Amino acid sequence: MTIARPGVTIVPIHGKMPRIHDSAFVAPGCTLIGDVTIGAESSIWYNCVLRADVSRIVIGDRTNVQDGSVLHCDPERPGDPDGSPLIIGDDVLIGHMAMIHGCLIKNRGFVGLGAIAMNKAVIGSDAMLAAGAMLTEGKVIAARELWGGRPARKMRDLDDAAIAGMRMGVAHYAENAKAHAKAVSDLT
Repeated sequence: MTIARPGVTIVPIHGKMPRIHDSAFVAPGCTLIGDVTIGAESSIWYNCVLRADVSRIVIGDRTNVQDGSVLHCDPERPGDPDGSPLIIGDDVLIGHMAMIHGCLIKNRGFVGLGAIAMNKAVIGSDAMLAAGAMLTEGKVIAARELWGGRPARKMRDLDDAAIAGMRMGVAHYAENAKAHAKAVSDLT
């Protein structure tokens, strides 16, 4: 369900309205446009733009999109009837100032600070795209792999400690979002 949120710009377009779960936190300064779905206990941090004007953006549960990130998608085209929707699973971490475009991020994926993921790329479960990396169109990061660089390529497999650290990050953001939601509501 979408409810009014202080300081958040919500724009319906082409008959589509953002749908935000009641337990999700969307920070002031964010703009959500069109066919956006945000799952339970997810958090969209300050000054993010989610523009689903030509396809859809789906964000699962307990996922966080950190400050200043830009999310978009691409429409269907000749030879590509599905286009490039942006589908993000559950328990995903997306770092500050990331640019995520028309790709798939599976459950528990991680996108580092300032990273770019392009159309039809895939970030597997428990996989990580390093800070500043650029995952080019159609590239696939398998489960538990770390990719970095511009263009990104496999650097190594992730060990259990790295996976545990990512899970701790998810828990931290889910809890911290509750504190921010309260702080924002106290301002109104």
